[in-house]
Amino acid sequence: MALFDENVTITPAPVRRMSRGMLAGVWALAVALAVLLVITFLPTSYVIQRPGPVYNTLGTASAADGTQVPLISVEGAETFPTDGALDLLTVQVVGNRERTPSWFELATAWFDPSRAVLPIDAVFPENQTTQEREEQSAAMMVDSQQDATAAALTELGFDVDPQLTVYSFTPDSASADVLEEGDVILSADGMPVDDVAELRELVNKLEGAPIDLGIERDGAEQTVSVTPLESETDGESTWLIGVTLTTAYDFPIDVTIQLNNVGGPSAGMMFALGIIDTLTPGELNGGDTVAGTGTITADGVVGPIGGIRQKMWAALGAGADWFLAPQANCDEVVGHIPDGLRVFSVAELDDALAVLDAVRDDADLAGLPTCAS
Repeated sequence: MALFDENVTITPAPVRRMSRGMLAGVWALAVALAVLLVITFLPTSYVIQRPGPVYNTLGTASAADGTQVPLISVEGAETFPTDGALDLLTVQVVGNRERTPSWFELATAWFDPSRAVLPIDAVFPENQTTQEREEQSAAMMVDSQQDATAAALTELGFDVDPQLTVYSFTPDSASADVLEEGDVILSADGMPVDDVAELRELVNKLEGAPIDLGIERDGAEQTVSVTPLESETDGESTWLIGVTLTTAYDFPIDVTIQLNNVGGPSAGMMFALGIIDTLTPGELNGGDTVAGTGTITADGVVGPIGGIRQKMWAALGAGADWFLAPQANCDEVVGHIPDGLRVFSVAELDDALAVLDAVRDDADLAGLPTCAS
């Protein structure tokens, strides 16, 4: 039996050629894929902010050795049981000058309401090293904890004795050859000072003229003179003496705040609320979960912070129904509140306490300040 017939000619089917439109489409797709591949690996000049870890100031945190310790502990005064949560919030930054996010990561972040894309210079100043940034952030955290303790104890009727202490010097500091680390600044231009804002105001008032600083060094008081240097910040001229200051206090009781690997001053208000709850009977928050953010001064003024939109999403993810936002951040809050979260505007510690009182007593919240457009 023959498998093939040698007398039969098989003609191949004609090969269909691509139309011009189809060929153009294939080339366009190839070019798009090539461009996407290239920009995926091209360096960018942006970083991404996203919600970071949430810490309950009434709970525990990991110590340096990994064990769980109370985030806030008090010795020398009666303490009381707490319940629920007073959450402080953090923001994580994706990228740095050594490794920036890819264009694909940036595009993804643009469409995620819980993330923000920022110029790298806004987070990592070009003239600041990573070590300098970390040291500055750590110093701000230490100062924040001290100010929060002072604000809480002052609210509860304790006396505190604030002192401005030289922590470090900025590059090309005007004070490097005059002041020393550990110096306590007592006065400026003949006026007693115990607050950084007061000192800054007195320095700028002289518009570059030398300023006399009364200091205490090694237990002895003396007067030194510093000539400030002019600098431009956010388009405005300012005069700086070139020091990083911390505020030390003589507290009547011992308050310890343990929170590793978190820097910056934005947890100040929530630290203060946690301390007050620990030192007062009952539950400040009614056992509910309340989150918030904001810097705080020793006299209870709540200041603005960065990354508030990411922090609102972090609060929602941690189960908070209520959010305390600095009044100065309201313009960033309006129109960006996640569904299920109720935000209140606070300018002072007393405003935050008023919100907690209303939450605890299940009172009418309609009359409390909010961030309105």
